[in-house]
Amino acid sequence: MRFVKVTTLLSTIKNPPERGFGAYYNFNLYRGCQHGCIYCDSRSECYNLGDLSDIRAKENSLELLDKELTRKKIKGTITTGSMNDPYMPVEKELQLTRRALKIIQKYNYGVHIITKSDLVTRDIDILTELKYAAVSITITSILNSKKIEPGAPETAKRFIALKKLIDAGIYAGVSLMPILPYITDSKENILGIIQKAKECGAKYILCCFGVTLRDNCRGYFYSKISESIKKKYEQKYGTRFYCYVEDELINFIESECKKVDIPMKMKFYYPTKEVQKTLNFF
Repeated sequence: MRFVKVTTLLSTIKNPPERGFGAYYNFNLYRGCQHGCIYCDSRSECYNLGDLSDIRAKENSLELLDKELTRKKIKGTITTGSMNDPYMPVEKELQLTRRALKIIQKYNYGVHIITKSDLVTRDIDILTELKYAAVSITITSILNSKKIEPGAPETAKRFIALKKLIDAGIYAGVSLMPILPYITDSKENILGIIQKAKECGAKYILCCFGVTLRDNCRGYFYSKISESIKKKYEQKYGTRFYCYVEDELINFIESECKKVDIPMKMKFYYPTKEVQKTLNFF
């Protein structure tokens, strides 16, 4: 792990909030990720992040966050977890995410965290004090997640974290993203996740019905799966950017979520009535 300096931190989401998980702004405190998920889109050349196992902490990130939040006109939601996990193991020592949450609280913004880590429960004390806090726990496999997410906490720990967050009164749910064709797309796996999410009291389940595979991301992914599954991908999807699941599975997921009364959309925070009038999601 090493430190790097950056010139900016916050990025504004162009079409908020439906394309940004309910957020107006996005930030990442690290480059690279210790979870090593075999499907991670951050490996794609377009992001120019290099080797994801080379963990770089943005040493001036908190200073920048403090300065940049004073300049924003809309006190909307900020999301983190798009390019790496804000609660990967190095966060336990550095606490950049925890300290960033305190700054967000200071300026009265909301936050949406996307993570695979149970470390997020460490910060329940701050999350419960924010004007809006949502936490989406990514769960892709009901049983053996280590094969596809080798560095991330096992699925059982993620569900325990989900329940702790909900019991603390935090708006939390499951990010069922991605669904990997021929790997995690069985109805048994999907149903197991939905049922366990219901047991934990999940407020929503967000789905991506497939997986994105660009250039470097595709090559890495193919190197980690069996030759037989790789051939299925090549035959069905060729060099397509997005590898989709069948409509039958989409209908199944929607039906099962409806049965247990779990929405497949989040409730977003709107900072003002004026902004809310410009948005037509529901």
